Amino acid sequence: MTVSGSMSSGYCSLEEDIEDYFFTARENLSRRSAKIQDVPKEEKKLSIRELKQKIDSFNVMVQNGLIMKMADDGTFTGFIKVHLKLQRPVTVTDTSQTLSIYTIEQASPNKPAEKQTSFYLPLDAVQQLHISSVTTASEVIRGLLQKFQVVDEPLKFALFKQTQRDEQVLFQKLPLAEHPLYLRLLAGPETNVLSFVLKENETGEVQWEAFTVPELQNFLLILEKEEREKVLQVQKKYVSFRQHLQEALTETTRKPV
Repeated sequence: MTVSGSMSSGYCSLEEDIEDYFFTARENLSRRSAKIQDVPKEEKKLSIRELKQKIDSFNVMVQNGLIMKMADDGTFTGFIKVHLKLQRPVTVTDTSQTLSIYTIEQASPNKPAEKQTSFYLPLDAVQQLHISSVTTASEVIRGLLQKFQVVDEPLKFALFKQTQRDEQVLFQKLPLAEHPLYLRLLAGPETNVLSFVLKENETGEVQWEAFTVPELQNFLLILEKEEREKVLQVQKKYVSFRQHLQEALTETTRKPV
């Protein structure tokens, strides 16, 4: 799948599509504690000769055949993997009547009503992208949203680079104009040294005014369903506990003194 439109300034295609499955409602799983790093000063760009040497070294270390290729103008193409770690549901265009029970119609004077649905994207799903050295973090975000037909505002999301230091996971939000493939080249092919993660663009407290009324209504529906499920789980637990307690009392009363 070649990404076009808003991604015209850089080459970007999506490879190894993951299955188009979504979860209509589920509880967020706990994640490992992580620290947001301060953005470091911009590193000096490599010359064309240095780039070629780096790419040659990179390709020697690659184990899966996903090498980088350099053009005569000094640009190069290669692959990155992006882990999806979204904690909140996203709004997608409902192209199927069976996608979700949370469906709200939206209409405007200029276009017919369209159905939009809120989903939780699969936890820790990985999407592989074939991009150019001039592809920006902003274009990667837009490409991923287009892939999953997400209609939310792209500024609600951010691309992070994930590293590890002293057994602690560190996240650094990339500037929209950053070039992820260049970072991949500098770090080498090992994903335990550097990996990319798509997360919500956290700015502190949730900016509820940034969401549309249908989005907020969908969130309420999801929360209400999860609340009902949680209540049923608690009730079931204590019904079972009461049953075992009554059986124990009955058994005790039957024993001779």
